[in-house]
Amino acid sequence: MTAFRFAVVVLFLVTACGNPPPPGWQQGGAPLVIDRMSWMTAGGRRINVAQDGQVTIHGHLIFSIDRAGRVYDHDNEPVALLLPDGTLEGSGGTELGHVGVTNAAPPRASYAWLTVLPDGQVLHFAPDGTRTPGGYWRGCDGPQHRACTLVSHLLSLHRIAVKHRYRSYKYPNDNLE
Repeated sequence: MTAFRFAVVVLFLVTACGNPPPPGWQQGGAPLVIDRMSWMTAGGRRINVAQDGQVTIHGHLIFSIDRAGRVYDHDNEPVALLLPDGTLEGSGGTELGHVGVTNAAPPRASYAWLTVLPDGQVLHFAPDGTRTPGGYWRGCDGPQHRACTLVSHLLSLHRIAVKHRYRSYKYPNDNLE
């Protein structure tokens, strides 16, 4: 199974109703610095991250992150936990990829599929190494850079799911690009 297809299947399963939180949820995972940040995607969408970790598109809450690496859906239900080693775990310990400070990899991949450069530019990488511009982050310089990379990774997983027509009712706006 390719990494992209695996990501689609995992995202669909993780956002299903009634899943238990990821292991280690209560104690939290990787510390994140969250500030006001915004990402203008290559497709012209503005994604905003508020200081409280709410991630919105055009005022619609998509998901939230907290300072302990936890990810909540728009109903405030647990979705994923970023561990200190960069592993992103979903319900039941399902791997959702790896998120570093400046790059992220899809589940079971040995390569990064996106990077957030120091100037805020987002680049997506195809398995063959082809680079595609993904827009620009503002407010991601310094310690909050990893939070921007995490949000980019989560929205990229969702974008791939939508592209392959796996719809998740947990996200009210399926057109992220």
